[in-house]
Amino acid sequence: MNKLQTFEQFLTTSSAQIPIVDLVVNLFLAGVLALILSQVYVKCAKVLSNRKAFARNFILLTMTTMLIITIVKSSLALSLGLVGALSIVRFRTAIKEPEELSYMFLCIAVGLGLGADQRMVTIAAFIVICVIIALRSRHHKSEDNQNLYLTVTSHNPEKLALEQIGGTLKKYCSAVNMKRFDETKEVLEASFLVEFDSFEQLEAAKAELRRLNKHINIAFLDNKGLF
Repeated sequence: MNKLQTFEQFLTTSSAQIPIVDLVVNLFLAGVLALILSQVYVKCAKVLSNRKAFARNFILLTMTTMLIITIVKSSLALSLGLVGALSIVRFRTAIKEPEELSYMFLCIAVGLGLGADQRMVTIAAFIVICVIIALRSRHHKSEDNQNLYLTVTSHNPEKLALEQIGGTLKKYCSAVNMKRFDETKEVLEASFLVEFDSFEQLEAAKAELRRLNKHINIAFLDNKGLF
């Protein structure tokens, strides 16, 4: 009985005071690092979703993670309660791109490191990771320059051949990279990652494809911005 009472007293009383100055400094560092990471994400990521809108979540995610770890580490009871709380919380937002998930994990890692007062280690690791991301982005610069995803769908009875579509795109695109090709008896669908130097080239390519077959469907998905 005495052992049980002792353990209960340990759970209820074993908490440490959190220095306000350290908390403010860590929150400030978390915000700065998250802001830097958001800029790295906008410039270096290759996802198709709105990068600026997604990057706005980094500051809140990093600072919230840091605050939770700071509070939880001060009390064993709170750390045990966190396990139950996390079993209730469910995130319903789907992560469509693996790269998005990687950046979210990096935000959480920064928050964990600063919440544990490991400032130098966290900052050093963050710098190294950002440098690697920047170097990788420069290495794939030629692929990043291709900024439009173009999908052409052609139906019978005037179904275009793949050679016709590719030949037309080569006239007006400075780079063409076929990503997907599906063909049945009724439908041909081809997806390309292309680069246009100007809006006029895009319009000219679209017009010539229409001349080949006025019933085709053409879809453009902007990856980086043409203007």
